[in-house]
Order: sequence, then structure tokens, then C-alpha cells
Amino acid sequence: MNFKQIAKDTAKTLQSYLTYQALRTVLAQLGETNPPLELWLHNFSAGKIQNGESYIEQLLREKPDLALRIMTVREHIAEEIAEFLPEMVRTGIQQANMEQRRQHLERITRLDTSNPSLQPEQQATSDPNLDNLSN
Repeated sequence: MNFKQIAKDTAKTLQSYLTYQALRTVLAQLGETNPPLELWLHNFSAGKIQNGESYIEQLLREKPDLALRIMTVREHIAEEIAEFLPEMVRTGIQQANMEQRRQHLERITRLDTSNPSLQPEQQATSDPNLDNLSN
């Protein structure tokens, strides 16, 4: 396992996600202050936001003021969450793993009462011939 590469890939994914969140914030602001520009940005962004850096590059060519605004918001979001993120990720993964394991354990230990052929222990104990052996 190459942990350094995993960290790089994770950072890139998080960067793109923060770009998406910044876009949502800017769209909401524009919706209140400049609906035509909000519509333009929404249409421009459709299908392009998967790669945050590529999206910013394209937006810089079309409307640099909006790209700079999104980059500023993205940076602010990153600063606000950076302190809490590592612990939240660790705790979230631990809790999710525990819940997944619990659900899996429940599934594999649940008896299927609708299919009698899957319950040989109950059939064996209710067999009248076996009851006679204990007498």
C-alpha cells in the first residue's frame, strides 16, 4: 500500500469537493444578488465540476472574477474545516465500520423462519423418533 499516493489522491478529491461546496455557496449568493449570473454560472458548471482544478481553469478563461470568488470561498472553507477534519474522518470511519459490522453480524446470524429447510436443528428436535430416544 502506498500511503503517500493515497494521501495525494484523497487531497485531490477533497480539493474538488471543496470547489463544489464553494460553487454552491457562490451560486446561493448570486441567487440573491444577481439571478442572471447565477443561471449563467449554473449552466457553465454543469458536468464540469468533477475535477475542481480543471473547472477553475476553465472558469478563469470565461469569467475570472467568478473563478477568483470561488477560489476565495474554497480557501475559506478549507481553513475553517482543516482543524476538525482528520479527527472527524477517523471517528466517522470507525463508527461506520462498527455499524457495518453490526449489520453484517445481524444478517448472518438471523434465522430465516420463512424457509424451514434452512433450520435443520429445529426439525431434528421436533422429530417424534428423537423424542422417544430420551425416554
